[in-house]
Amino acid sequence: MAYEYVPLKDKYLKEVVPTLMKEFGYKNIHEVPKLVKVVINMGVGEGARNKEIIETHARELALITGQKPLITRAKKSISNFKIRKGMTIGVKVTLRGPRMYNFVYKLVNLVLPKVRDFRGLNPNSFDGKGNYSFGLTEQLVFPEISPDQIKRIQGMDIIIVTTAKRDEEARRLLELLGFPFRKQ
Repeated sequence: MAYEYVPLKDKYLKEVVPTLMKEFGYKNIHEVPKLVKVVINMGVGEGARNKEIIETHARELALITGQKPLITRAKKSISNFKIRKGMTIGVKVTLRGPRMYNFVYKLVNLVLPKVRDFRGLNPNSFDGKGNYSFGLTEQLVFPEISPDQIKRIQGMDIIIVTTAKRDEEARRLLELLGFPFRKQ
C-alpha cells in the first residue's frame, strides 16, 4: 500500500505524544495511549423487511468512510421486533490505519461543527477501559452525502477504541486530538 499523508497522525506524533508523556509520566513512548480502530455502525431496523434500505445505507456508509461496509445479521430471533435469526439488521465498518486517522480528522474538523445545536460531546461516554462511543442522529452532516439524494434519515453509532488503560488517559488523548467535549 502506498504511503498516505495523514495530518492527524503527524499531530499525534509531534504534539500529543510528548504532552501525554509529560502529563502522565510515561517513561517509554509505547506506553502512550493511541487510537486502535474506529467502528461505525448503522442499525437499520426496517432493513429486515426491505433490502433496498440496507443497500442504500451501505452505499452511504461506503461514501462516508471510503470502505465497503459489512452487512450485520441478527444472532437470534426476537419476536417483539419481528426479527428472525439471520435477518439483515444493519451495516458496520471498522477503520484502522490511515483511513481511521483521516475519518477522525474529518469528524472533528468538518462533521461535528455542522451538527445542529451542538454543545460538545458527552465526557461521560467512556466505557471504563478507555473506549469512547457516541451517536449522530443523521448522515446528512457528512460532506460526501448530498441532501437531495437522501430518502430516509438514519443515525449512526461511532466507537473509538484506544489503548488507554483508564478513562482519564483516553479523554485527554481525544481532547488533544481535537474532540470537543462539553465542560462539566
